[in-house]
Amino acid sequence: MTQRVAASPPPPAEVRRRPATVRIAAWSATHPWKAIGAWVLFVAVCFGAGAVAGTERAAFSDYWIGEAGEAEEMAVADGVAAPAVERVLITSPSGDLDAAAAEAAAAELVSGMSALDEVADVAAPVTAADGDAVMVAVTMSMPFHEAVDHLDPLLAVTADVQLAHPDLEIAETGSKSMSVELDAQLGSELAGVERFTLPVTLAILFVVFGSLLLAGVPLALAVTSILAAMGLYGLSSHFFPDAGGAVTSVLAMIGMAVGVDYSLFYLKRVREERQRTGADGGLAPAIEAAAATAGRTIVTSGLAVVVSLAGLYLVGDVIFSSIATACIIVVAIAVVSSLTVLPALLATFGRRVDGGRLLRRRASSGENRLWTRMLRPALRRPAATAVVGLVVIVGLAVPALGMTTSVEGKETFPKSLGTIATYDALTEAFPDTGVAHTVIARADAAEADALAAAFAELEARTQESDLFAPTAAPRMRVAEDGSTIAIDLPVPYPTSDPRAAESLELLRGDWVPATVGAVDGVEFAVSGEPAYAADYSGHQSARLVFVLAFVLLATLVVMLVAFRSPAVAVLSTVLNLLSTLAAWGALVLVFQGTWAEGLLDFDSPGFIGSRAPLMIFAILFGLSLDYQLFVVSRIREAAGRGLAPREAIAQGILSSASVVTSAAVIMMSVFAAFVFIDRIEMKQLGFALALGVLLDAVVVRVMMLPALLAVLDRVGRWPASWAPAAGEPAVRA
Repeated sequence: MTQRVAASPPPPAEVRRRPATVRIAAWSATHPWKAIGAWVLFVAVCFGAGAVAGTERAAFSDYWIGEAGEAEEMAVADGVAAPAVERVLITSPSGDLDAAAAEAAAAELVSGMSALDEVADVAAPVTAADGDAVMVAVTMSMPFHEAVDHLDPLLAVTADVQLAHPDLEIAETGSKSMSVELDAQLGSELAGVERFTLPVTLAILFVVFGSLLLAGVPLALAVTSILAAMGLYGLSSHFFPDAGGAVTSVLAMIGMAVGVDYSLFYLKRVREERQRTGADGGLAPAIEAAAATAGRTIVTSGLAVVVSLAGLYLVGDVIFSSIATACIIVVAIAVVSSLTVLPALLATFGRRVDGGRLLRRRASSGENRLWTRMLRPALRRPAATAVVGLVVIVGLAVPALGMTTSVEGKETFPKSLGTIATYDALTEAFPDTGVAHTVIARADAAEADALAAAFAELEARTQESDLFAPTAAPRMRVAEDGSTIAIDLPVPYPTSDPRAAESLELLRGDWVPATVGAVDGVEFAVSGEPAYAADYSGHQSARLVFVLAFVLLATLVVMLVAFRSPAVAVLSTVLNLLSTLAAWGALVLVFQGTWAEGLLDFDSPGFIGSRAPLMIFAILFGLSLDYQLFVVSRIREAAGRGLAPREAIAQGILSSASVVTSAAVIMMSVFAAFVFIDRIEMKQLGFALALGVLLDAVVVRVMMLPALLAVLDRVGRWPASWAPAAGEPAVRA
């Protein structure tokens, strides 16, 4: 007889395998000093390894884009690339230049520069048409992209001659000397931003937690995550070269944002669990409950931010690839720190996790009346509130339709810098020393004479046009066999001037094809600052659609998996996109016009930096997703406890309002500090990000999100998957 064996009942919920976030947090809380020690060791190893390995910078060729890039590649391959040229300007403080004194100073410059190994040639001094300026042009002996490391001897000669002639003004300028001074100023101002934001962040966190100890935790984790990320970024640069510039500053900015956010959300959840279960229950249950809820949301948020930043790889530009790599690394490390060392630190604090008297008084004061009043219109009249919010956002976004992008030219650089002021004075006295187009062509050696004749004809045409600056002689570089020729065609206008673009269009569309292009078998291309600006801006605009499509689709999938509701996923994605579009529109409204110049201390270039729109989109979209996930997760948890949709919306937003607002205020202070940097692109970036965070925190989170979720409830689209699981105990928020 076969005996039937009853099937074993499923294990009770409390013995089922716990989520990974809970297991990691439980181990860290149980072995706090091991977890803290492992974190310190991890940060030290990452930072040390990065310092030892150094940072591998991107090659000069990595920046070549479009036709301008093709021209540069041809020039380097055939030995006709433009050399690095520094120019020394001699003027008089009074305006009336003493010709004899200027001649003596110029002779000393020629003698001193000629004696340097870093110098290949020193041109004869040239006097301006009005006689009030003398210029000495110095051609350096190494390739253009290497010259920046060999400037000191030239600057020393210029300084010595200035000392010997105190009655004259003798100053050096050039692409490389300007680059050195600009980088030094930017580094100094970025360091000032960091010195400003750290104490401000600490002060805001102290207000949130009422305890200096608790306030220091998010800041410490953010800073150590940034240090570890900088080290790993240095190592990664040997596989994905570093573009330099402000990449590490963007890394620090994002690291501060997510590092503080994740710690804030986790800490607040632990405190809530302590209030729910009572302080006598110990810290372990609160830490594990926070890991099961906030910890899971942190992981999802980190994934969403990484996906958003990964879209920058589609730009196909070394600068954006560097930023994406740096920010993805710091976000991943911030997630790890919040799941490992943060529970360990909280376990060592004991009862101090409950905060100081200030925090306890605030906790016992009950529901936040201000937030309740702010939410009331969205829940009572959701359709009308959503329309008002949409009008505000769309109204700000409309100016983005008129956005004009371009690359920063020398005319946008800070006039307070000596090399920039000297450049302005130089181009005023010698108009042909400023911006120039470069035409490069290659043909068979048998066509060398025809190619030379075509270039002569092209140069003659430019000398008859007001769009080009007259020159004393053609500025040509010819390969040894004559098969490749490059010519510089100066224009008396800055890069962003429409007339510079007009001259470029004339060259590319008519004159070059009609002259150089008529030679049999010729390859030709036009480079130069206006060409690079046009090609780079065009490249960014062309890739923008692909980046937008990728980020929107990928984040939609993440939100769908996180919330198991197509309606909520679409709603969240659209709201985040609206925040970005509004920031773009406000950027155009402020910086393409002149009305705000006095308020923000800038001279409007009439365009938006070509990198700004994509940077703003990737960063702002990622941070918006961050806040969206935490808010909607709390709403979903409230619904899962059995609350009605309107009550769940109110409870979810009220329970996260203070911490999301605190995080937003911190980010606004970080971004707003960038407005005070004396670089127009940094001002644009800081302004748009700060405003975008403000709009996201106030208009989107308080007005549009609750209103539209309430509308979903009214039309019967409230997610069924958010209902409490049958027979299971509710998970408390």
